[in-house]
Amino acid sequence: MPVTRWHWKEAAARKQEGGENTLIAEIGSLTLEFTRLSQLTGDSKYYDAIQRITNVFEDSQSRTLLPGLWPVLMNARSMTFHDSFFTLGGMADSLYEYFPKQHMLLGGLTQQYKEMYERAVPAMKEFLIFRPMLPNDPNILISGNARYDESSHKTRRDPQGQHLACFTGGMMGIGAKLFDRPDELDLARKLADGCIWAYNSMVTGIMPETFHMVPCDDAANCSWDEKKWHKAIEMRHENTEVTKSISTAELIQHTIQAKRLPPGYSDIGDPRYILRPEAIESIFILYRLTGDQALQDAAWKMFQAIEKNTRTDLANAAIQDVTMDKPEKENRMESFWLAETLKYFYLIFSTPDVVSLDDYVL
Repeated sequence: MPVTRWHWKEAAARKQEGGENTLIAEIGSLTLEFTRLSQLTGDSKYYDAIQRITNVFEDSQSRTLLPGLWPVLMNARSMTFHDSFFTLGGMADSLYEYFPKQHMLLGGLTQQYKEMYERAVPAMKEFLIFRPMLPNDPNILISGNARYDESSHKTRRDPQGQHLACFTGGMMGIGAKLFDRPDELDLARKLADGCIWAYNSMVTGIMPETFHMVPCDDAANCSWDEKKWHKAIEMRHENTEVTKSISTAELIQHTIQAKRLPPGYSDIGDPRYILRPEAIESIFILYRLTGDQALQDAAWKMFQAIEKNTRTDLANAAIQDVTMDKPEKENRMESFWLAETLKYFYLIFSTPDVVSLDDYVL
């Protein structure tokens, strides 16, 4: 297995090996680029290299603590997966995202990526994807996390939303069309709608990096319950020197005001926006798949909010806190702003023949 964090000075003195705690998003997200290199150069060594990695993931898929999914950390030396934390968000995201895209890039010549995707989806639905309890009861979905407790042999869902996990709507949409799974197109739309809701819920009109919500006990029958929301806030926030002398009810209200929590959020762990592309990517893909103009409308509203809050004299900047009316800008602009975010904003307002998804893998 490859070394994902290369130490140049050490490499001069001794051979390096794969790490014992390697992120699956790093080691499992080389497929598209290396496959395309082989297609362009005619040299199979690039494809052969990533194929060996894919085979390890495939062989282990049914033997992890949550069969069908892989934990965020693997031992790249022993090629084993014993970690107990699972997510479609950061540290795992692009491993799953690339399954349907790699199938398209290969023209369906192998069924390996299709089969790995189809084995993963049921576990995603059961353990990670949830409907949040919200005012007015919108039927949306969020992709969260899960941790397997080896002592009790139970899986505990962590209802954390991540901007990074917003790619799941687009992934599910592609999978629904590509692999003839039509029922999952509705699932894909609800996941995209969850990210649109998160954008609209903030005073800036921009979704935070990470946050927690209250999952519905029954996704088919879920009504807003303010007491349950307050209880979730109480459980997630401990008393401080400032709040230790006040009542529980006062603590809850203090937390809502201090952290600027809109109804439905039990916490906003990371309120930044760093110009991420995942939400607009899914909205673009769902628009191309369905032609629903409401998705274009949502995208335009998002773009206006991002432009208003991130624009500088030179370009666009990450912002520190989307819960504030006038968030402070950071002195940086991630490369994916140009490579991905603006690309998807441009394409959603272009005609479908401009970079057609029938011809290109994005």
